[in-house]
Amino acid sequence: MKLVVIKKKSVFRFFISLFCISISILNFFVFNLFSIRSNTLSTSAIDENTFQNRIASLINQKEKIAYLTFDDGPTLKSTPKILDILSEENVKATFFVVGKHVKEHPELVKRAYDEGHYIANHSYSHNNDKLYTNSDSFINEILSTDVEIGKAIGMENYHSYVFRFPNGYMAPSYKNKKQEYVKLLSNIDYTYIDWNALNKDSEKKYSNSKLLKNLKDSSKNKGTLVILMHDTSDVNETHLVLKGSIHYLKDQGYIFQNFYDLK
Repeated sequence: MKLVVIKKKSVFRFFISLFCISISILNFFVFNLFSIRSNTLSTSAIDENTFQNRIASLINQKEKIAYLTFDDGPTLKSTPKILDILSEENVKATFFVVGKHVKEHPELVKRAYDEGHYIANHSYSHNNDKLYTNSDSFINEILSTDVEIGKAIGMENYHSYVFRFPNGYMAPSYKNKKQEYVKLLSNIDYTYIDWNALNKDSEKKYSNSKLLKNLKDSSKNKGTLVILMHDTSDVNETHLVLKGSIHYLKDQGYIFQNFYDLK
């Protein structure tokens, strides 16, 4: 039987060579990963800028596209029913959520997000006195809501990019404050949007047929629609007319999108 004798120097050289090869391979992958990540971040920044421009000009477009938006939720009474109908109709919507309600019902936000709906920002408290106390309070209301959304969907550093002023930017209340603070939005990579069609479900109690008529009247002879509804059931139960509203818009030749389609 032959004995193979391996010298210590040979073993040492073998492991040194193996170590050098491993370092070279590791450097190669790290370099390429860094390059890919850098390109992704750069592209993402460009995309977000384009996205914000598209949001800003959305209601002036002529294409027959309908964006359903639901404000003030999530709520246990309304949001699940709305999500059920959207799923049945294969329609993706945008939810402008209130931070304190996200904290109360994170599972509803998670469901909406998982089902492909866009989660946008509607302030933390929906309290104008708090929102417009000063510029720091305004920014904090927005960023705190993003934090709660991130916790709900399991995404660190979530950023909504789209804000809707409580009651809308066009509402006369706090007009001067809105004009002042809207300039702060771009500092945190945000834009805002109102709407150009609605069923008036938060204004006063209406019959279901009147809610649908309000939508028909406000959307008449318009191209792209950004439709305001609410998933709260505080005044009216929008889920009761949601399916009929979707069918009407489809009959009018509208297709449905949400804000992901603008990216």
